Amino acid sequence: MITSSNKTSEFILNIYIGIFLLFMFIPLLLMMAAGFNATDPPSVTDWQGFTLQWFYQLKTEDRLIRCLGNSFKIVGVVVPLSVMLGLSAALILTRIRAKVTHYLYAVLVSPMLTPGIILGITTIVFWQKIGVNANLFTVMLAQTTFIATYPMLIIMSRLQRQDHFQEEAAMDLGASPLLLFWRITIPFLRPAIFTSAALAFLMSFENYNTTVFSIGSNCTVTTEIAQQARKAHTPVINALGFIFVSLTIIGALIYTFFHRRRFTRT
Repeated sequence: MITSSNKTSEFILNIYIGIFLLFMFIPLLLMMAAGFNATDPPSVTDWQGFTLQWFYQLKTEDRLIRCLGNSFKIVGVVVPLSVMLGLSAALILTRIRAKVTHYLYAVLVSPMLTPGIILGITTIVFWQKIGVNANLFTVMLAQTTFIATYPMLIIMSRLQRQDHFQEEAAMDLGASPLLLFWRITIPFLRPAIFTSAALAFLMSFENYNTTVFSIGSNCTVTTEIAQQARKAHTPVINALGFIFVSLTIIGALIYTFFHRRRFTRT
C-alpha cells in the first residue's frame, strides 16, 4: 500500500531529478542552438535568423581540422595502449596471490588520483631532460599514464566474477595457457574490454589538463576550443559541438537498439 508520505517523497525526488537534468542539459542545448543563429559572436538571446553557414564554414577552418586530426591520432595510440596495459595489470593483480600486489595496486591507481596538470608538467619535464620536446608523442604517454588505470579497474571487476572451473577444465583437457587465454579468458572479458576502450576514447579525446601542458606548439580539438573560448570565437565551435553531440546520441541509440534486440532474443 502506497502511503501519502511515499507519494510525497516520490514527487520530491522527481522534481529533484528534473531540476538536475535541466541544470545539466540546458547549457548544452543553448550551445547547440547558437550554432544555427546567424549572429556572430554566438548567442541565443540575440536571434538574427536560422542559418547553416557555420556548418559550411567548418570546411575552411584549417587549423581546427588539423587539431581534430591530432586528436584522432592521439586516440588511435592511447586507446589500444591503455586497454592492453590495463588488461595486463588486471591479470597480474587478480591472478598473483602475494602481499606485493597490494602495494602494486596502490602504485597503479595513483596516476588516476593525481591531478592532470601535475601529470602533464612532470611528463614534459622528464622528456625535456633527455632531449625530447613536447609533441604528440609526449601527449600520448602523459594520457596513457592515467587512462590505463580505468581499463584496469573495469577489467579487474570482471575478472573477479569469472568462474575459474572453466579454466581448470580446459587445462585438464590439455589446453595450453595461450589457448586458454584466447578461448576462455578473452571471450569472457570482451564486454569489459569494449567498455574500457569506449571510456578510454572519451577520456583521451576530451582531455585538456594533461594535454595542454605536454603538447607544446601542437594542438588538439579540445585545446583549440579552449583557446578560442578565451576570445570572441565564431559560432563554428557551436556547430562542431552540435555535430559531436548528435553523433554521441546516435551512437547511444544504436547501442541501445542492438542491446535490447539481443536481450529480447535471449
